[in-house]
Amino acid sequence: MTTSVITTGSEIEIRSSIALASLTSFRVGGEAEWFVAPTSVTELAASLAWRNHQKLPLTLLGAGSNLLISDAGIPGLVICMRHLRGIQFDDRTGQITAAAGEPIARIAWQAAAKGWSGLEWAVGIPGTVGGLVTMNAGAQGGCAADCLISAEAISITGEPSIMLSHELGFSYRTSIFQNFEKPDTPDSCRHIVTGATLQLQPGGDPEKITASTSEHLKYRQTTQPYHLPSCGSVFRNPYPHAAAKLIEQAGLKGYKIGNAQVAELHSNFMLNCGGATANDIFRLIQHVQETVQRQRSILLEPEVRMLGIF
Repeated sequence: MTTSVITTGSEIEIRSSIALASLTSFRVGGEAEWFVAPTSVTELAASLAWRNHQKLPLTLLGAGSNLLISDAGIPGLVICMRHLRGIQFDDRTGQITAAAGEPIARIAWQAAAKGWSGLEWAVGIPGTVGGLVTMNAGAQGGCAADCLISAEAISITGEPSIMLSHELGFSYRTSIFQNFEKPDTPDSCRHIVTGATLQLQPGGDPEKITASTSEHLKYRQTTQPYHLPSCGSVFRNPYPHAAAKLIEQAGLKGYKIGNAQVAELHSNFMLNCGGATANDIFRLIQHVQETVQRQRSILLEPEVRMLGIF
């Protein structure tokens, strides 16, 4: 079943019963009850207006690299943000303005090729600009808060805004955009990232910065398992501890439930070894939490978003 929504000068399709597993890095999960993939902020606003009229639950999907979708799927409307594209480089200021669906790794490579430093650490992050800002994503000592000037956003009720970095409540893997998924947050205060402006340092040697970017990627590829589907790091690091170290010390390296496994190379990764279900992965995450809490009295907090009913 397909529903057409008319926007200014265009038409978008909102489709039903769309399989989501192929849109996630875990390669698991059920269907979206309703699904739309806007290519502009205008189409996004129209999709939100349709959702508001229908009074449906709302879920956002970016690169699909930091989430676990239940086997039962997701009720309501799923908006896939990965087709909101566009990058602008301001050679005068060294600023990059990018739409929410742009892959952050692609921007890191383009910046390096121009001789702009400041995003070398981001080359191995498999997410989009929207996810980068929402999660205050980071790696190897860098994070979004270090270089973000402002974020463009739209509320669920359709009001656009521009928010400066200091207004975003940044802390470790956290921003105010995560209020989106809190059920007690009013729709007018639930904002969706539509773009971001980053400050880099232009004028460098493209060859050297590209080489440094390559080294960052090589480090991630040699210390983290990329040969099987995963979502990246599953748990936040409970300062001053490292989640991977706690899991390893609990004797859980290689532990399996169904076809889901704690990675041997990096214990904070859960792998789909082929044919795993979302429930296999969910039960593995629960088992790791329970074991570490029993042994160390530390409750590991998931970094991965879990969508649907488990």
